[in-house]
Amino acid sequence: MISDSHNLERLCQRIARSPFVAVDTEADSLHAYPEKLCLIQIAVDSGEELVDPLSPLNLSPLWEILKDRTPIFHGGDYDLRLLHRTAGFIPKAIWDTMIAARLLGRPEFGLVSLADQILGVRLEKSSRKANWALRPLTERMVEYALNDVRHLRALSERLQSELEAKGRSAWLEESCQRLISACTSPSEENPDEVWRVKGCHRLSRRGMSVLRSVWRWREHQAVTTNRPPFFILGHEQMVAVAAIATQPGFSPDKAPLPHRWSSLKRSGCLAAIQEGLRCPEEHWPDYPQRVATRWTDAERSRFEKIQALRDQAAHNAGLDPTLIASRATLVQLAGDWQAASQSLMRWQLELLRPAMLPPQEINGPRHRKRNPSSIPSPEPTAVSDGHPAA
Repeated sequence: MISDSHNLERLCQRIARSPFVAVDTEADSLHAYPEKLCLIQIAVDSGEELVDPLSPLNLSPLWEILKDRTPIFHGGDYDLRLLHRTAGFIPKAIWDTMIAARLLGRPEFGLVSLADQILGVRLEKSSRKANWALRPLTERMVEYALNDVRHLRALSERLQSELEAKGRSAWLEESCQRLISACTSPSEENPDEVWRVKGCHRLSRRGMSVLRSVWRWREHQAVTTNRPPFFILGHEQMVAVAAIATQPGFSPDKAPLPHRWSSLKRSGCLAAIQEGLRCPEEHWPDYPQRVATRWTDAERSRFEKIQALRDQAAHNAGLDPTLIASRATLVQLAGDWQAASQSLMRWQLELLRPAMLPPQEINGPRHRKRNPSSIPSPEPTAVSDGHPAA
């Protein structure tokens, strides 16, 4: 494992000479909080290497040479976010084998499946949840890490041939650029929204006050103990605690907290519950504002037309329909095609072009009323329209 400047310089020279470079990363997200970059895997034509970012090593030369190449990733969204957060790394281009597989309509696009189906290579998965902050790494962990980049070049070559045969190389290039943009321009967390976990909408406003206090306590506890928040208290448990705490006759012994907790941790959480209960009503969280509309018959007709054309285009191309446009995007397109279509990639827009409506139909009159039931519900498996999701 590279942990000194001399060997890092030699690796950078090998990257510069190699016709390709493949990259992967490992973090300790299941074992620490906040997570940190623990390992960088690099593959070039002369072999694979591991780089130790936990060592006192200046990695700037590595970032400089990688940003001007086109690194091959597999499902690179997590890696790009981690590298950008850690080192401000923004590559000019990438080649993502997972995105390529999805754009080819492959139903199984995980690395293990692709390596088996395309290359006939069996990869082991036992180290997937390992603690990558540990040193030294076991032999099994080293082999697992190297395998994550060892076969990416061969996979990319095979997938590129299929993309070219189907005329979809430009789709991949555009999708990868969209992925880079999405992962290196993160939006700031809204402190008034970050605590709103799944199920919170079922709580009363006072219950949401308790949930907010418990979430903040859990966040502090996670940072203090360097443990992932979900190891301390899961989202469903927090919602259950908040619901019970606001019932008449609540007492601390009724709080559904883990029995394994120490008395100190239990008292800390109970204090957070009491803080939420004591919060003045004027400071209770409000329910989220839902933007909903009552559709006109013309708007619903436009939605159904666009959806049918999307589904037909997806069938013809052998794609997951949500790669072209999610249901949420279809709703936006039906309401204001000109505005909503600006967020689509060129290849998505090209597939939807038959759905373009006459100017008089694109932006018909809207009669807005607050009626959530009138909007078609989102598809549970929908992916981001920014790029094919991992």
